[in-house]
Amino acid sequence: MRRPTLLKLLLVAAVALVVGGCATGPYRSPEPVSAPPAAGTVLQSLQLGAALEERILALDPAYIGTDDVRDTLSKAPAPHIVLIHGGIYPVYLAMSSFAEFLTGMGYPEAAIRRPDGVLDSVYSYSPYGDSAQLAGMIAWYYERDGVRPMIVGHSQGGVQTVKVLDELAGVFERELPVWNPFTDAAENRMTIVDPLTGARHPVVGVTVSYASVVGAGGLALILPNQWGMTHRLRDIPDTVDEFTGFSINGDIIALSFAGARGASEFHANGKAKVRNVFLPSSYNHIVVPTTRQLSASDAMRGWLNAYVPDRPELADSVPAGDNALWAADVWYSIKKHWCLEAQRLIRARRAAVAAR
Repeated sequence: MRRPTLLKLLLVAAVALVVGGCATGPYRSPEPVSAPPAAGTVLQSLQLGAALEERILALDPAYIGTDDVRDTLSKAPAPHIVLIHGGIYPVYLAMSSFAEFLTGMGYPEAAIRRPDGVLDSVYSYSPYGDSAQLAGMIAWYYERDGVRPMIVGHSQGGVQTVKVLDELAGVFERELPVWNPFTDAAENRMTIVDPLTGARHPVVGVTVSYASVVGAGGLALILPNQWGMTHRLRDIPDTVDEFTGFSINGDIIALSFAGARGASEFHANGKAKVRNVFLPSSYNHIVVPTTRQLSASDAMRGWLNAYVPDRPELADSVPAGDNALWAADVWYSIKKHWCLEAQRLIRARRAAVAAR
């Protein structure tokens, strides 16, 4: 049988992207949620104890090992992780697999699971949704948790991830409403109370600590909901501290190829720290986030927790396991910013106590 031509593959993928937006599933009723917290509430409610605070502050964010996660970091406040799946139905299952990988590695499920009534996934959001709502939701979580959320996007969800960062930067609207993820509705306000300073802060200007995308671009940009990102996708605004863009060599859906790496690279348009990582051509665009199985192996968990980016000897020593290099790099950054945000929150609490 003849192999399908590149054009045929591109057309099939494009159709699948469009069809994916129409899929629905069971609806769950939202849970009730309290009124917005008053200034100082988050810091006052932080009751970790002096010994645990010291252990958290003593952690090196760049080297968080298995024991650090289990014995210390797991007891700290965890930033909410906003997962945005791709557009091909039912690719959300791949992102659900990644969510279960994270919980298997020790990340709290409550900080990943969606609290609203969902249409397709209990963990991830559709790239066909409203990016302004996701931006308002990020502000909502930060106001209540005191730790800034993170975003991980796959395929068209990667385009949506950058679009959310642009929403927070005020690219599309000068004001955005706070979005309540429990009621799945806008609140009648455009500002939050900063949980660390007590100052009023617009939703526009709120930042996330970490964001990453894999397989973003290419065919996803031909869809009407992402046309505005055609010339913006590769420029990362200051609304994220650290951003990692993953591309697969020879990815015919994202149109990233080994001989044209520059076209697939992301760049900071300000002070954001941006990394570009090129994954092997053996990676499959559609199933990259399928990683649940990696957390089931003691040997693999040990390697994943020891992994440090940009060290070739570690990348070359990866145990047999699909998508392990991508999972290791993302998990490294999640641990790092989990630690940094917890330390930032503790220092703010101590500063507030000292100022009384």
